[in-house]
Amino acid sequence: MATSKVKQIHDFGQSIWLDFIDRKIIFSGELKKLVEEDGVRGVTSNPAIFEKAISSSSDYDADIAELSKGDKTNEEIFFGLAISDIKLACDLLRPVYDEEDVEGADGYVSLEVSPFLALDTEGTIKQALELWKAVDKENVMIKIPGTEPGLPAIQKAIAEGLNINVTLLFGLDRYEAVTEAYISGLEERAAKGLPINKISSVASFFLSRIDVLVDPLLDEKGLGDLKGEVAIASAKKAYEIYKRVFSTERWKKLADLGAVPQRLLWASTSSKNPAFKDTKYVEALIGPETVDTIPLDTLEAYRDHGDPANRLEDDLEGATQILEKIKEVGIDIDAITKQLEEEGIDKFNKPFQKLLDAIEAQKSKQ
Repeated sequence: MATSKVKQIHDFGQSIWLDFIDRKIIFSGELKKLVEEDGVRGVTSNPAIFEKAISSSSDYDADIAELSKGDKTNEEIFFGLAISDIKLACDLLRPVYDEEDVEGADGYVSLEVSPFLALDTEGTIKQALELWKAVDKENVMIKIPGTEPGLPAIQKAIAEGLNINVTLLFGLDRYEAVTEAYISGLEERAAKGLPINKISSVASFFLSRIDVLVDPLLDEKGLGDLKGEVAIASAKKAYEIYKRVFSTERWKKLADLGAVPQRLLWASTSSKNPAFKDTKYVEALIGPETVDTIPLDTLEAYRDHGDPANRLEDDLEGATQILEKIKEVGIDIDAITKQLEEEGIDKFNKPFQKLLDAIEAQKSKQ
């Protein structure tokens, strides 16, 4: 049997994680099959994914009934449901986590703090620690948004020894600030004589949403030929930052203590524009020491007609020029990434509220 095209991506140093979780995929054996046959090496979840899982099936009804017996809030009931799924997925991916040649690189399952806390530093720290303890698996990653109030929470969580998936990154300056939070957190921990060799982190850079906002502006400015290219150019520039930040003398001191770089993770990699190839964003950004988290339908499309090759550092000069060109015509990428961050918080808040309402409705049926 030919090796899956998805699995072949791993040959180029990139890990494919699945951007989806529900009970069905775990209990049916489908997730195990994806790990074995397609080389899936991690799982990410978010409030929208859980909303879909819980609202569209009866798989959670009995647990909701059970968890409703106490005086738990709907949010506590949700995290009760989510944590049991995350634990199962962590156990399933544990063999990937335990592979010796790449210590701490893969086998992670991500669980996000409440999106209502996106602008609340202290609330985020408190909940991140609570979720970490509740899941109690070495290969869980707690997701914290890379908002400005999220930065000190990321640093504190790393200093406390948590694995962190920084989510909702759109802009290059903010991405660099996230690497700073990671490195500072490790330094803080190392200064106390605590081990830093088991801590893992990814910085999730969101792609297709950038093009959704930028592309109509490109048409207006007569730069229609650049449609679908700005997000990829931004990702390539982010990778340049990654290489620079994780090769400094400052970083080498931490690496000598066993620290591993915070890898870039490409998120929002399904094509939102039907005119684009459905594997466009996966294809363009395959490269070493990175992660790509992809939804099931994108994974299936790639398995069918993907073309794995190392392209992340192709035409870096072209990437720089694209970002310069859009600046010259007055497209303010900083304003766009700020808007995307605000919309991104909203895009998670709405399904989360919907989810809490669905739990409430389920409770009232009993």
